[in-house]
Amino acid sequence: MKELRNYINGQWVEADNAGCLDVENPSTRQVLGRVPLSTPGEVGRAVAAAKAAFPAWSGTPVARRCDPLLRLAEKIRDESETIARMITAEMGKSLPDSRAEMKRNLENCLVACGMPSLIQGDNVMNVADGIDGEVIRMPVGVFGMIAPFNFPAMVPFWFLPYAVASGNTYVLKSSEQVPLTMAMQFEMIDRCGFPPGVLNLVNGDKQAAGALVEHPDVAGISFVGSSAVGRAIAERCARLGKRCQAFGSAKNYLVVMPDAKMDEVVRNMLTSCLGCAGQRCMAASAIACVGEQTYHDVVRRFVAAARAVKVGNPLAPELADEAMVVGPVISARAKERIEGLIRSGVDEGATLALDGRGIRIEGCPGGHFIGPTVLADVRPGMTVEQTEIFGPVIIIMKFDSLDDAIAAINSHPYGNGASIYTQNGYYARRFKLQTRAGMIGINIGIPAPVAYLPFGGMKASLLADIKCQAKEVIHFFTEKKIVTERYWDEP
Repeated sequence: MKELRNYINGQWVEADNAGCLDVENPSTRQVLGRVPLSTPGEVGRAVAAAKAAFPAWSGTPVARRCDPLLRLAEKIRDESETIARMITAEMGKSLPDSRAEMKRNLENCLVACGMPSLIQGDNVMNVADGIDGEVIRMPVGVFGMIAPFNFPAMVPFWFLPYAVASGNTYVLKSSEQVPLTMAMQFEMIDRCGFPPGVLNLVNGDKQAAGALVEHPDVAGISFVGSSAVGRAIAERCARLGKRCQAFGSAKNYLVVMPDAKMDEVVRNMLTSCLGCAGQRCMAASAIACVGEQTYHDVVRRFVAAARAVKVGNPLAPELADEAMVVGPVISARAKERIEGLIRSGVDEGATLALDGRGIRIEGCPGGHFIGPTVLADVRPGMTVEQTEIFGPVIIIMKFDSLDDAIAAINSHPYGNGASIYTQNGYYARRFKLQTRAGMIGINIGIPAPVAYLPFGGMKASLLADIKCQAKEVIHFFTEKKIVTERYWDEP
């Protein structure tokens, strides 16, 4: 059992803490480690180290700032399988899903290594007689990140490598539910040659997160979690004059048109809806069928396919390499919440077409398992339609037309992602232009963009005006300085 420490100023240090929490495997309830609940004073020490490191780091040539990131990318590639197994152990997703997470983790690190190009400014010669104008991008200072539990390796890398490659220093507060993965990644970071203080890791809960938001020397915060918490952080940052990116909740729709290739569609929907036990911001949790026949066909096919999906401990030898496994949800509290939402759906008139409650997994008597669950006959406005369930629970709805389905998506408070299944280019074009969601898929169940493109939603799914990843996030981590200059002739 590992006793976690914080990483501050290039050193692993025992945390000044207000206690510790057990880190459990959600399948077996085995205690994997203990995480300290760091105090605000400990957060302050991490921020002070980052502040002290900023002047020299921001003045380091950009190519040299990328050198330790390139070494980190190599270590991620070499140790990917070990970290993937830790993700599965402490978070519960399948090994194939954890391996895919590590690939995207590596991808973001490599994209950030292109910072000499990403950070380039603009210039215009002779804006007036003998006068030139240019825009240069300058690093800002210390940034912080409050990480979620569902992608313990990947989500912090939407931000961290871009922040430091662009010349800033960083303090990461990992999720107290899954801290072991990031501790492993910081063990690699420690061997990559970053100067002390450039990257810092603080373990803790909402007290540590609040201290990071409140600290006067933190220039900006990136947060991924629920919209309710994200809104509170964004409001606080606005009052304090800080930059903020708050990525919130989602209710991602899959629209099925009558001309869709149904065999391929059902296979694609299973992965989209049930991968990571539905615990990802891009998980599709609402299937919108256009037309009566399409609706009945989808309900019949999807329920049959979901019933056949294996549920269990993803690290069990017989399941370790299965492409589609539903593992546990993260905690007993999450399981209780999800089951309560299933009950509310039935109480409001939905048909329980497949019930995953009460499932028992051999060898995992205390595991937090919920099997695939399908609620049919759901109508817009029901609690299960308005709420991000964040579990393996799928609602199926019927609409008379594509316009009706788009209207339901557009009226929803969240707008993270949405996809359509169709062979008709007119339907696809209409959908991608009119649907109010930040990430659109055409015959793609999980329209999560690769690291070369920005990631982020709309409406209450993104409480910010700058998305993450790629060149887009450089706007968050740099400040534009506009220079107008001229030189008179020498005599």
